[in-house]
Amino acid sequence: MSELHKLPPANPTDDDDMRESGVFYRDEMDADTVRDECGVFGISGVKDAANFVALGLHALQHRGQEAGGIVVHDAIAGFNSARRFGYVRDNFTKQSLMETLPGPLAIGHVRYSTAGSKGQTAIRDVQPFFGEFSMGGAAIAHNGNITNANMLRRDLIQRGAIFQSSSDTECIIHLMARSMGRTIPDRMKEALRQVEGAFSIVAMTRSKLIGVRDPLGIRPLMLGRLEGGYVLASETCALDIIGAEFMREIEPGEMVVISDDGEVSSYRPFEPVRPQPCIFEYVYFSRPDSVLGGKSVYEVRREIGRELAREAPVEADMVCPVPDGGTPGAIGYSQQSGIPFEMGIVRNQYMGRTFIEPTEQIRNMGVRLKLNVNRALVQGKKIILVDDSIVRGTTSRKLKDMILEAGAAEVHYRIASPPTLWPCFFGVDLPRREDLLAARMSEDEMRDYLGVHSLKFISIDGLYRALGIPEGRDPKAPAYYDAVFTGDYPITPVDMLEQGFKMKAAE
Repeated sequence: MSELHKLPPANPTDDDDMRESGVFYRDEMDADTVRDECGVFGISGVKDAANFVALGLHALQHRGQEAGGIVVHDAIAGFNSARRFGYVRDNFTKQSLMETLPGPLAIGHVRYSTAGSKGQTAIRDVQPFFGEFSMGGAAIAHNGNITNANMLRRDLIQRGAIFQSSSDTECIIHLMARSMGRTIPDRMKEALRQVEGAFSIVAMTRSKLIGVRDPLGIRPLMLGRLEGGYVLASETCALDIIGAEFMREIEPGEMVVISDDGEVSSYRPFEPVRPQPCIFEYVYFSRPDSVLGGKSVYEVRREIGRELAREAPVEADMVCPVPDGGTPGAIGYSQQSGIPFEMGIVRNQYMGRTFIEPTEQIRNMGVRLKLNVNRALVQGKKIILVDDSIVRGTTSRKLKDMILEAGAAEVHYRIASPPTLWPCFFGVDLPRREDLLAARMSEDEMRDYLGVHSLKFISIDGLYRALGIPEGRDPKAPAYYDAVFTGDYPITPVDMLEQGFKMKAAE
């Protein structure tokens, strides 16, 4: 869910202004990472559905931390909604708010914004979105990115549409409004046939819960069952938190419609294509306690570490993860290499997101606010530092400095993903290509820039082997969407081409 043509606000001055406008300034470490943009959750057939949605969104908080929203429907109270900035725990645990959201049917959404170098969110862009149609109201929450949204938006505006947000998701609402379908699911089918890109959608009417996944299946969507009701969620960990039984994944290109009597209908509104789920879900996005594509995310990440140790061994005294993303890979590297695993870096678990740092001195502390080196452990040691990715490299440099300042003899970086060479336009917030360190430097140049004794990434074939494909990646028919590593986009990002993006030249 991206923002379109959004400009940063003019000179916000204090926390109150920031909270009102919904603008967040990200710290240095937050800017130097890869982020998914959203998580979605929906439930039907249970008492006080909004409470379950709040719990599900809390489990999906890693997929979006700037804002969240819930829409519910009750036979007496009708549709009600709440949208708030910040963490789920700070907003949707308040009894006074949750009492305004009665009903057995609800959907919710957590999100990141992606506009501007510092990031921003406005309340009008916080999902779920709601629309009133001739056959009744409907709400929609979207994880992913529509790659022809600018083109659709221009056409819709020329035809009289009035947009209330800068989100690509609103295009779906307007396309549904112009459809002549007799039911809301029919209108959604017609609308989604006109969009390109990645989408996992959870939607609701007065009596139905709806889940849709794009034909490639880039973004995940799970189906579960609880107390006679049904649940849709971005990850299985969100089912676990409410005690729901995991039934299956919504398949690529599938729409499920769950009625208020518990009937589940499945439709195939799109032309079939070969699925390409996002490989970065395994590398980074999904929680390690989730199951995706029948595979434990934790076990895949641990196997990536093992494969990395086979591909890039080095003599050292200990293997240390960059918390928390590098931990499973570091465990696998340690198990394969026989080098002890140690927590050489400790994360401050209570360092939450702030709106704006109060002083320049605190702002300059950067990474040290979140991570601290275990000085007694690393002193005099040769350290293998395992991280899940390198984006801009600024955080990696500072971590290396901190470890050497603590007395380490050597620092060797091992990265549990291939070099990040290309931006993503399918629901991942990545910098422009010119800001990606690996797009500007060779591996040796990156090693020198970071100032480490050695630097190695897992190969793309090694990553595929860790995912259970022994022969590695098939360049003619890759099993996963992996464009951030390869530049091979399964869908042409037409909006970005208009803005001057240059795709990889044909080989």
